[in-house]
Amino acid sequence: MGSVQTPIGMRNSAILETSCGFLLQELQIIWDEVGEDKFEREKVLLDLEQECLEVYRRKVDKANISRAHLHQELAEAEAEFTHLLLSLGERSLPGRPEKRAGTLKEQLDSITPALREMRLRKEERLNQFRAVQGQIQKISAEIAGNSDNATSIIVVNENDLSLKRLEEYQNELQRLYNEKNERLQQVEKYIDVIYSLSTILGKDSSAIIMEVHPSLNDLCGITKNISDKILDKLDTTVESLYEEKKTRLDKLHHLGKELLNLWNLMDAPYNDRQPFSHVINLLSVSSSEVSDPGSLTLEIVQQTEAEVKRLDQLKASKMKELFQKKREELELICKKSHVEIPSQTEMKNIINLINSGEIDHSNLLMSMDEQISRAKEEAASRKAIMEKVEKWMLARDEERWLEEYSTDENRYSVSRGAHKNLRRAERARIMVSKMPALVDLIIKMARSWEEERNKVFLYDQVPLMEMLEEYNMLRREKEEEKKRQQPWEKKKVQSQVAVERDNMYASRPSTSSRRIPNKSCNGGLDSPMPVNRRLPISIHQFGSNSINSGNQAISFINDGRKMQRRKIFGESGIPPHSRDEASSVISTHSGPFSP
Repeated sequence: MGSVQTPIGMRNSAILETSCGFLLQELQIIWDEVGEDKFEREKVLLDLEQECLEVYRRKVDKANISRAHLHQELAEAEAEFTHLLLSLGERSLPGRPEKRAGTLKEQLDSITPALREMRLRKEERLNQFRAVQGQIQKISAEIAGNSDNATSIIVVNENDLSLKRLEEYQNELQRLYNEKNERLQQVEKYIDVIYSLSTILGKDSSAIIMEVHPSLNDLCGITKNISDKILDKLDTTVESLYEEKKTRLDKLHHLGKELLNLWNLMDAPYNDRQPFSHVINLLSVSSSEVSDPGSLTLEIVQQTEAEVKRLDQLKASKMKELFQKKREELELICKKSHVEIPSQTEMKNIINLINSGEIDHSNLLMSMDEQISRAKEEAASRKAIMEKVEKWMLARDEERWLEEYSTDENRYSVSRGAHKNLRRAERARIMVSKMPALVDLIIKMARSWEEERNKVFLYDQVPLMEMLEEYNMLRREKEEEKKRQQPWEKKKVQSQVAVERDNMYASRPSTSSRRIPNKSCNGGLDSPMPVNRRLPISIHQFGSNSINSGNQAISFINDGRKMQRRKIFGESGIPPHSRDEASSVISTHSGPFSP
């Protein structure tokens, strides 16, 4: 024991000295010295063995418990790691070995960094979900109109934090953003329309918008309410403004038409019309085309109503004058078209009703306008026939003149204007030769007109067809009479020619001293003869403007055909044979005066 020992040997000897065997050896020496009983010795050794087993058992139990804790921690770590992988939607973590190796503590140490990284990923993913869901909740509240209560608790489902689920939330958020933008644009469009319509109607647009919702006014500085309820209110407001715009425009259209009628009736001066020219300009404009600011204000409508009311009162005082103008216009149309003129008695009765105030002025003028319209329509339908009738009347005047001219014995004399009468006679003969075809054409047109309208074509209350047939009958009688007179006239003319030839050779007349007396036709023809182009019958004697004259003319025709022919066609009192004698002289004379 006195030898020097190394540190390792000293440690081993210390261990040996403190070991159970050393202690047991020391206990045996003590028992030997003491002389301890063998039974006691076995009992002590048994107790020592029992105590050692208990100490070992405690240590083993503690070691087992520690191992179980490690297993549990490892299992929990693995389970948490797996749950995080599933919740985050990932299959594995890069860098972590798939197979476990080493002791429990080594395995636990290997999984701890991966678990810590997964927890960080989960926290980041949770923040992303909270942000997206918070935006979704906020925008949904704005769309629903509950933006004031949008700060509610956000609940995130931690069991599903996958990128797929996050993408779904992001898509939902984008859809809500788009819907929000569309609603904002729709709100702005409604507000613009309200501003425009309010400007046209002369209303306060800010008050209208505030009445819908205060948030829509930019001056309030709060988030605009874009809920369905607000959109419906905006739509209703815009529709009501459009309806009011249309109502006012329709009212101005009605008032404008009344203004025009009243102005035209009373010949209002330009100065009275100018203040309401914008109202008249609106007559040809539809509701969608009206965009000028202040063009449909309530003030304009009220001013126009007041003007119409004033003109109505003025019209009532001038109704008699207006009615007289309408009456004169109607009579003028009837006279020009040779149609029936309303009776004077009926017109006097209407004037009496106007004076007594028992007739509606507007209805009266409307009735007169309708009569004027019908008269114009009637005149338009008769225009083509009347042009032919006027031409026939002119030809009849020329025919009568030619008959009178043919009876004048001095028509070939060398007098002032004789050559003009010769040329007129030539033109008259050409015109008269065309009269049968003209009469046939008028008859055809008149018959077609009567069949189309199922009524008789009257000319100053006399049937035109009867006039034409009467003319044809008289023309045929004249032709037959002329044929009967031809043999006698031929002899008469031959004798007269012989006498005149003897006179010409017997004495040569002096043109300076001898003047043929201008007694009959030439004297009258030097001055213009009035030509009646309107009335071919006896209405001249009875007055063409009265209805009684037409009735008398009709009865006159029915009473006597012969007298009527003389009145209508202006037959002279010269006997037919006298006129025929004069005409036969002209036809047989070979001098230069033959027309």
